[in-house]
Amino acid sequence: MSNLIKKKSSMECEIKEQPEILKSILKEYISGNNEVSINAPKTVENIVLVASGSSYHCARFAADVFGEVAEIEARAIYSSEFLLKKIVPHNKNILYIFITQSGETTDTLSALNKAKELNMHTMCITNKENSTAWNSAEYKINCMAGEEKSIASTKALTAQMLCLYILALKFAQEKNLDVTKQFEDIYKLPDIVEQTLALEDKIKSFAKFLSKYRNIIIAADGVSYALAKEACLKIKETSYLNVMSHILGEFMHGHVAVLNNRKTVLVYVSSEELAYSTIKNMEKIKRDYKPPICIIGKSNDRVITSFNIDLETDSKYLKMFSNLIIIQVLALKIAERLKRNIDKPKGLKKVVTEQ
Repeated sequence: MSNLIKKKSSMECEIKEQPEILKSILKEYISGNNEVSINAPKTVENIVLVASGSSYHCARFAADVFGEVAEIEARAIYSSEFLLKKIVPHNKNILYIFITQSGETTDTLSALNKAKELNMHTMCITNKENSTAWNSAEYKINCMAGEEKSIASTKALTAQMLCLYILALKFAQEKNLDVTKQFEDIYKLPDIVEQTLALEDKIKSFAKFLSKYRNIIIAADGVSYALAKEACLKIKETSYLNVMSHILGEFMHGHVAVLNNRKTVLVYVSSEELAYSTIKNMEKIKRDYKPPICIIGKSNDRVITSFNIDLETDSKYLKMFSNLIIIQVLALKIAERLKRNIDKPKGLKKVVTEQ
């Protein structure tokens, strides 16, 4: 009888480890009086986040968080693009943050060395102490996710995002900004993730619906665009489907023509109430192209959806993490439905130091 029990993939196991990992991060880096124990420069005027793959999507998320929470101008750039630039931001009050799950990602390490040559403050967010990035950076944060066996990064990304959110709260405190509500919310995060994982049956039905399509458009606005990009990558690398990510407003400038293909579905990711412009764009899409529209996150009565997966919470950032978990489980369930090799997608491997 035991032989009939389906063995869980590493990706599934790693997704379900996340509540405990997030609890450990909160315990490690925040004390009872909301004091953040992360070593960082005292004076930071600008932040440049450099990364690749899912870690870049973390960088996109963090760039918005630093601006909104800590009022620090920040930008994200791909490691490979950073290396191609002849001139990069360089002054003494810039902090360069390099995000790499393994601590050995080739182009990210090269970018770190380039920043060091300019005598910039450098920080690494990594899952591995004593890795090359860890030993090279001036400041460092261990995201404490443990070994990630699946090619598709899940728990490491969520852990990186939480570490950077905590860092943003630290910078906000140092600028005497009121982040009391954000600290109250952040302790709820492990429970929010648990509640999101409990939506598995609904997400499985959503995956069954999406698996019938070969063209999936994933759109978002603002900080949620990082999640749209991550959803695009997760579904592509685990299921090999043609998935594209867009900022919804930009999608309306020509890209929308892809919806003439009747085998295309639009998925919108939202961490806040749908903006007026978003609703108007979706109404126009529905009127002109009539594609199925699905929403991960908050919906609106004016938008008729084929699927809407959402966990109710009054915090935009808790919603971001919940939506990320929905995306991870969705990618997993689509891949299972299509009988893909989930942990070892064809032709893919972790990009680390290699020639």
